[in-house]
Amino acid sequence: MTNIHHTIDYVELNVGATMAETRAFYEQAFGWQFKDYGPEYAGILWSDGEGEVGGLSAAKAGSRGGPLVLLFSDDLDATVEKVRAGGGEVVVDPYEFPGGRRFHFTDPAGNELGVWASR
Repeated sequence: MTNIHHTIDYVELNVGATMAETRAFYEQAFGWQFKDYGPEYAGILWSDGEGEVGGLSAAKAGSRGGPLVLLFSDDLDATVEKVRAGGGEVVVDPYEFPGGRRFHFTDPAGNELGVWASR
């Protein structure tokens, strides 16, 4: 699986307390496979079982319009500056997670997206 600079790379679905039920739904309905990161998070594996294309998060309850779209960046710090320069607002500053670093921003319409980098 190849990550491509500034393209949609990962979609995160909020599932709240319904983690087991929602995961079972996607396994049964679409044949999705998952990588567990504990009871609060499950990564959605790419169709060949290598790499991830998304995740289920128990951090927030699901809602209409709730998925968080993540873009990939070759240079996270430069992308933070481009977001600010383009009129976006960084709402979650860059932070580390097991796969690298990421931040969240809102666009001028108020949509929240995230950007991540492998380091």
